[in-house]
Amino acid sequence: RQRRIQRSLAGLLAVAASIPRDRYEVVLTDENIESIDFDLKADLVGISAMTSYVNRGYEIADRFRSKGIPVVMGGVHPSFMPGEALQHCDAVVIGEVELVIERLLDDLRWGRMRGTYKSDKLHPMSGLSAPRYDLLKRNRYVNSTFVQTSRGCHQGCTFCAEPLMNGLKFRYRPVDEVIREMEECGSRIVSINDADFFGTPDRPKEVMRALKGRGFQWQAGVTSKLAQDDRMLELAAESGCTMLSIGFESISRSTLKSVHKHVNRPDSFAALVEKLHSYGIIVFGLFMFGFDGDDTSAFEETARFTRQSDYDACAYSVLTPYPGTLTWYEMKKANRIVS
Repeated sequence: RQRRIQRSLAGLLAVAASIPRDRYEVVLTDENIESIDFDLKADLVGISAMTSYVNRGYEIADRFRSKGIPVVMGGVHPSFMPGEALQHCDAVVIGEVELVIERLLDDLRWGRMRGTYKSDKLHPMSGLSAPRYDLLKRNRYVNSTFVQTSRGCHQGCTFCAEPLMNGLKFRYRPVDEVIREMEECGSRIVSINDADFFGTPDRPKEVMRALKGRGFQWQAGVTSKLAQDDRMLELAAESGCTMLSIGFESISRSTLKSVHKHVNRPDSFAALVEKLHSYGIIVFGLFMFGFDGDDTSAFEETARFTRQSDYDACAYSVLTPYPGTLTWYEMKKANRIVS
């Protein structure tokens, strides 16, 4: 859950950065930590809501629209379910916002903002505006600085919306722009907010070499395969890596193969944790319950395994058929989605 909240917050900061400061004042509200001011006088309300709490997003949209304030929604769920979202809002941004925000704001100005806004291409990832950290109540978060070095993921896990949302190929920001943003973000503790920072062999090494000697402490989410690479881990430790979050997902090899998580091999999990510890890196293990191959023994067996393997922290979630994912299509086809 913490990682999902982190990515949602980072998305809002990026959206705020794309709105011209000389034309609009932006107010950021995160309902995880504060109440919404429904009496706010606004030209436009933008809402990002994930599937797990999108119904609350619709409630918020309905309340602002009842006051005559136009509402736009974005993020993963509205992007895959725009027809549903448009029952509660005036417009939906499908996918990335940067290349459509100017058109959306022009339409808002002329009173014709409605329907869907989608770019016909993906952002080239150069020249991105720095996130609006000035809008953030930093003292309310464990992690409050999020830097994205890439978008997309080529793993193709059936339960994940990342490659469908941001592409099956990695798109990389210029390394000098990444370093400049980190130097100017106001913190030496940074969360790298990529879907898979170790996604390819060479690019993360380039970023980490540029980070060496700059005094940052950073953490990132990675997959298990390239986390086995000693040179990768040497550079991570030397450049200030304190923690890696890894989607181990399941301790069953057959389960992992069934959801196309082929990079994970449970028989190597314990050794990987030990290896990361040898480099002074904390291991945050991410697991899921509810795969078709699971029975009730999965809970205790997984808990026992993670204790014996000396994970530093773990998060457990329930397999959810998020709209747009292959898991969702398969379950929909088999009439297994009941609510």
